[in-house]
Amino acid sequence: MNPMQTLKKEINLVEKMIKKDVASEATVKILYRHIFRSDGKKIRARLNLISSSFNRNKNKIYRIKLAAIIELLHTATLVHDDVVDNSSIRRGNKSVNSLWSNAHGVLIGDYIYSKAFIYMVDIGNQKILQELSNATNDISQGELIQLDAISNKEITLNKLKKISYFKTGRLFEASAKTGAILAGANKKYIENISECAKNIGVLFQIKDDLLDYSLNLKIGKPQFQDLKEGKITYPFFYAYKNANNKEKRILLGSLGNKKVKTFEILELIEKLDGINKTEKLAKQFYKNAIISAKAIENIEVQREMIELTNTAFNREK
Repeated sequence: MNPMQTLKKEINLVEKMIKKDVASEATVKILYRHIFRSDGKKIRARLNLISSSFNRNKNKIYRIKLAAIIELLHTATLVHDDVVDNSSIRRGNKSVNSLWSNAHGVLIGDYIYSKAFIYMVDIGNQKILQELSNATNDISQGELIQLDAISNKEITLNKLKKISYFKTGRLFEASAKTGAILAGANKKYIENISECAKNIGVLFQIKDDLLDYSLNLKIGKPQFQDLKEGKITYPFFYAYKNANNKEKRILLGSLGNKKVKTFEILELIEKLDGINKTEKLAKQFYKNAIISAKAIENIEVQREMIELTNTAFNREK
């Protein structure tokens, strides 16, 4: 079996593990099954499995369980994000909070988090527990920092990068790092794959920001959602920096406006170089990820990480 087939088989095992061990309570079962009816991209779980793949024979069951933990943590953050953002769509389906209530969203998100931590205790590796606990804490900080940044026209590029790292890059980094720890990797391998994963994660978030300003109907979530929620992301940030006073008033008037004329605002943001500069920033993180990937001595893992970087850079949804 070639590495790609093996990885696909492992992802299937992760999906099976995620969907078992659910509480017998009917409400929990219904909510849980709804959330996981769409399997998602599982990029973080895939990253975790790639990171530990140089030593597949060590801790076979724990490798699958760790990848499941990563996916559970990620999904819990998405469910909570939907409550915070009042989002109605997730992975092409109605969100929990829109079908049930915000309370259901918060509580089932907590349930998914707790399931992840039960699995962490099963693995029993102190370094992995510490890394994932720290990552979860950082992700929460990122969400709070972003709340403070809503409609803040004074936000800096460094602050936006910090939000991208905490919100997305941090779990990518932890996914790679914990996989490497579980497999017994050396310090150099852990550093290179963690750095590569962190850059892929930030790249992934930058692409998310670009896709929000896209007219592509296949992205699986409402378009211009960030803008309508008042979130200043990279395209808006760069456009606003280049705008004259009249254009700044138009841009600020679109923030948090549910009835914004999206095509007109997209034209303005493109005219003010917001899209182009964001694409350049994405290329910068893409290059950083490739450099770190090429420093990984295991050729098979190196190839997988480069492929993952290309997938993150070229994705259209």
